[in-house]
Amino acid sequence: MRKLIYSMTVSLDGFIAGPDGDIGFSSPDEEVFRFHTQRVAGQSGQLLGRGLYETMLAWETVDQWPSAGEAEREFARIWLPLPKVVFSASLETVQGNARLVRDGLAEETVRLKEAPGKNLGVGGAHLAASLTKLGLIDEYLMFVAPVVLGAGTPYLPGLDQRLDLELVETRTFAAGLVYLRYARAA
Repeated sequence: MRKLIYSMTVSLDGFIAGPDGDIGFSSPDEEVFRFHTQRVAGQSGQLLGRGLYETMLAWETVDQWPSAGEAEREFARIWLPLPKVVFSASLETVQGNARLVRDGLAEETVRLKEAPGKNLGVGGAHLAASLTKLGLIDEYLMFVAPVVLGAGTPYLPGLDQRLDLELVETRTFAAGLVYLRYARAA
């Protein structure tokens, strides 16, 4: 069975976005960007909530970015063909290599995990919280940025119970970002 891996950049105090939705603090430097590109290249697909899907839509037009460098183009070559499943009751349509799912989160996610292929990524705090409550996320990746936001969107909003994890891997990047990879405790 494929693993479902939740990954987001997070402030030191646990937020993926500031109180106004700003995610500027999470813009990766070249070293971190290449790490993300390699990680995404190892996936069979990506599950997204509406908010992250809308943020990532910018990659659909990377060929029109005058400042796009080779690193951005390399990511786009991997991201654009990657199958994406967008879970949203409010969206009418999705673009690119994405498929919209309005309901049946648990059933669709289990079906995807049971399909052959490489692991699946998941992004978006609210989607990840729902999948965590359902016990469907296998690993949690945090890219902890050296910033304190004070408020905003938490990495995992609204969990009802404790979640025990085991540290699997760490890495510190030159710019001070710390990568933490956790698996659900057995």
